[in-house]
Amino acid sequence: MDELTKTTATPLSNATLDRLPDSIRTPRYDRSKLTPGIVHIGLGNFHRAHQAWYLHRLMDQGFAHDWAIIGAGVRAPDTAMRDRLLKQDCLTTLIELDPSGKSAEVTGAMIDFLPVEETNAALIARMSRSDIRIVALTVTEGGYYRTPDGGFDADHPDVQHDAQNPATPRTAFGAMVAALRARRDAGIGPFTCQSCDNLQGNGDILRRTITGLARLQDADLADWIDANATFPNAMVDCIVPATGPAELDLARDFGIDDAAPVTHENFRQWVMEDAFCAGRPDWDKVGATFTAGVHTYETMKLRCLNAGHQVLANAGEILSVETIADCMAHNAINALFRKVEMEEIVPHVEAVPDMQPRDYVDLIDRRFTNPQIRDTTRRVAFDGSSRHPGFLLPILRDALSTGAPIEGLALVEALWARMCEGTREDGSTIEPNDPMWDDLQATATEAKTRPAAWIEQRRIYDDLAENARFAAAFDTWLTMIWSDGTKAAINAYTNA
Repeated sequence: MDELTKTTATPLSNATLDRLPDSIRTPRYDRSKLTPGIVHIGLGNFHRAHQAWYLHRLMDQGFAHDWAIIGAGVRAPDTAMRDRLLKQDCLTTLIELDPSGKSAEVTGAMIDFLPVEETNAALIARMSRSDIRIVALTVTEGGYYRTPDGGFDADHPDVQHDAQNPATPRTAFGAMVAALRARRDAGIGPFTCQSCDNLQGNGDILRRTITGLARLQDADLADWIDANATFPNAMVDCIVPATGPAELDLARDFGIDDAAPVTHENFRQWVMEDAFCAGRPDWDKVGATFTAGVHTYETMKLRCLNAGHQVLANAGEILSVETIADCMAHNAINALFRKVEMEEIVPHVEAVPDMQPRDYVDLIDRRFTNPQIRDTTRRVAFDGSSRHPGFLLPILRDALSTGAPIEGLALVEALWARMCEGTREDGSTIEPNDPMWDDLQATATEAKTRPAAWIEQRRIYDDLAENARFAAAFDTWLTMIWSDGTKAAINAYTNA
């Protein structure tokens, strides 16, 4: 669109919905009549493009008007998002990016955003009320206070703070426990605790976190939560890039002045267990799937897509390839992706109804190749200290236990170690991109001359350094990467 259209973009609000261009789909329901049923903690782009969209579309059909979302955050930076969304009545512009064209719609399932407070008082008070029947979270894979073996990390300083200060917790989980305590004491039933993060068995993990923290405070409360609350496992999927100046401009191109628009691909999937102790919206009416077999879907997605993202992103960062689509267009990185997926990941993935693992990889290939999705390698490579143990290392363990090929998986781990050294092959600096960055960078530097140092990080690899086959393969690849370069190492693997 021309510059005049950009400068005359309509500020987004309830009052201006009828002034937006006719091409923009807007809510077909009366937002003033919505009442809350869900508190969602972690109002990032993914939630607004995924879970909130499903509810919005259900509301469009005339259902679930008593299930509106109240947003919440527990980190100081969440205040900025709160301010942006409240100024536009919690409306969000979703922009679908497809090779065949772009489209936009405004969603309105969210109706409020709670104050972000150090004590979480407002969040606890709101979750304690009986109209809230689901408390959902997107707090990233690394946000669940887990030990390297997947257990609950009761010794973490944040957990200890909440155990000793149950009325003024600093974590989302501490706030949820406080609200559940208040509901129990008031004779109100619990809410469903719903994880929407990319974790195998995310509901089970959330149960361990909530009940583990509760048990540090009050064993009877922990037992009550465990017996009465529900924690459905779920698989969530939609590629949602971060929002920056280009995305703000894109919303203006559509004639909308939105301070927090979200771009996304033209694919969504939400598969979950039907385990909701206080009721739920009928999300299946708008494409979600309820099934007792969610773990098979989870495994396919986490191993093929999320692990595949890490295969691409670390190599891309080292070679200064900016986006995932650019990685897919890069001959060497694409060849690495295809071979690792088909030969070392697919053998450890079961089929789900209507989808074989090899066909799923082909679907992911098409999604990752979409040039309209400017999903940066930096975003995808973020928090490797959670994503590698969560997505890649379980596959590696399965392969080692069955004698299956591991060379590509070992190469991917070596590429991560090379990336964490902090420089690209063109000499530019890779800025800190992990909560453990300082430790990772120091270990990656040591691993240049002693590769075993990297896999001896027990909080990431546990006992994998003791496996001679993996240790030898990792040593070979990291040594080759530093001596001959990333492309040479990738070509040695893909041409073998």
